[in-house]
Amino acid sequence: MPELPIISADAPRLSELSVPLYEVVKRQITEAIMLGKLAPGSVLPSEVALSQTYGVAVGTIRRALMDLTNDGLLSRRRKTGTIVTGRQPQHSLRLFFQYFRLHGLDGSLRQSVTRVTDIARGTASAQDAPKLQIDEGAEVVTFHRVRSVDERPIMHETLTLPLARVPDFPSRPEDIPPLFYLHLLDAYNIRISAIREQIGAEQDARWLDLPQPFAVLTIDEIAYDQLAVPVLISSHRATTANHRYVNEVQ
Repeated sequence: MPELPIISADAPRLSELSVPLYEVVKRQITEAIMLGKLAPGSVLPSEVALSQTYGVAVGTIRRALMDLTNDGLLSRRRKTGTIVTGRQPQHSLRLFFQYFRLHGLDGSLRQSVTRVTDIARGTASAQDAPKLQIDEGAEVVTFHRVRSVDERPIMHETLTLPLARVPDFPSRPEDIPPLFYLHLLDAYNIRISAIREQIGAEQDARWLDLPQPFAVLTIDEIAYDQLAVPVLISSHRATTANHRYVNEVQ
């Protein structure tokens, strides 16, 4: 039996989320595929069994599976059932904000592994407060993580959120899930719906095991929730020696 994603007991019920239920189920299954919990060739449980697992109607499961089949992540066979294909999602805006945007030089989407190195609570600076639309000195939580591809560090990131939006935020690095935007949706009903980016370059080699001098790609972001309220600011520093940043507009 394949390992299905487990929804935290502390997360809101699926019926309480503002996004469509099939979208939440689809993201949970997609996360399991992307993280290797559902291996290529795995056969999913029946629609009835999945509906019981997620606590939603069979029609909701059917819609989620249909979308994932259209995306190429699943294949539905009459006698066998629903099978994980092993294909990776390519350029799809429905997956745009969930997955890694540094692609291989051949255009392929690369799976990265994240490692959170530090978590700290503090207060919003005069520079960050306007970006988050909070008062200067309001409580925030900040964490830093490193992304690796094929065991080589290629990006490090710092993310800051207002503590009021994420009460009971994890205090240990190992408790922050790899797909953080999905965690915001599941645990806090925050759906990242838009991101504003600024792209540049600078020298930054500490976390990326690079010689000096070495220019890296800089991406500074403000992420907005479903009500267009800023909820997260982040800075990313990446080497593009073997990867390219992909930004898609449709």
